[in-house]
Amino acid sequence: MKRKLIAFFCLLSIAIAMAGCGEKSEETITIVLDWTPNTNHTGLYVAMEKGYFDEAGIDAKIVQPPEDGAETLVASGKAQFGISFQDIIAPAFASDDPLPVVAIAALVQHNTSGIISLKGEGIDNPKGMSNKTYATWDAPIEKAMIKSVVETDGGDYDSIVMVPSTVTDVITALNTNIDAIWVYYAWDGIAAEIKGIETDFFAFKDIDPIFDYYSPILIGNVNYMKENKEKTKAFLQAAAKGYEYAIANPEEAADILVNANPELDRGLVLESQKWIAGQYKSEVEQWGFIDRNRWDDFFSWLWDKSLIEKEIPSEFGFTNEYLPY
Repeated sequence: MKRKLIAFFCLLSIAIAMAGCGEKSEETITIVLDWTPNTNHTGLYVAMEKGYFDEAGIDAKIVQPPEDGAETLVASGKAQFGISFQDIIAPAFASDDPLPVVAIAALVQHNTSGIISLKGEGIDNPKGMSNKTYATWDAPIEKAMIKSVVETDGGDYDSIVMVPSTVTDVITALNTNIDAIWVYYAWDGIAAEIKGIETDFFAFKDIDPIFDYYSPILIGNVNYMKENKEKTKAFLQAAAKGYEYAIANPEEAADILVNANPELDRGLVLESQKWIAGQYKSEVEQWGFIDRNRWDDFFSWLWDKSLIEKEIPSEFGFTNEYLPY
């Protein structure tokens, strides 16, 4: 009897050990956003809700950014991945000691930002900003882009009244002394639509293709990814699956985003999700793909305009190697 009990417990131990080997060990991975949750981020929330990260052995945690931005948190290693923008991250690459981060996916294939104004104010094109008030962040790259599109269109950049302002409610701001605001159409443009506010809008990329840079982008910590190449690929595969689902199922994806962030306006999220579903991939087959020429051309423009301290080498700061193909 004693021998039978010993044999039983030995077999039980082996069975437990084998079961443990069959389970995927989960690793906690932190993703830091660029701003409050919005439809740029939907695919990440879908990947969490649908279990795509779990299937990859990843316990994903999404956090909002500190005051100094997602880039610093990812560079420090306190977050493995984060959301940034090619124009925002450029100065961090243009130095003798660039931040140890790299773009690994384009969340949206084209730059959907531009200038919004109330309809009838004459700002349906860049030159219309002449002699109007513009809410500025006082950022050198921002102002250089405004100057470029206005002057290209035959307008007078120097006549624009720059009003330093951090706009949190575009509709309210446009009903004050502000005539023009830089927005991402998927959020603020759609917000105006659903409130019945008639607006004019022009996208920077439609004025000059050089401004069709990548905005927003998913960035990762260089050292983490080198040491965890397969885990990074698994993470990105799960994220891509989330965005593909959001493309195919915008209404359900909108519900997932709102359920995870109940403070959001469901009506805005739903209409924004429908609009941006066609922007995640646009004409490319693979979600997340970054075109080398578009990436390099924008950085070259920054260097030519003396907007960065050091020239950024070709193909520096991004990679497509982790994307699932």
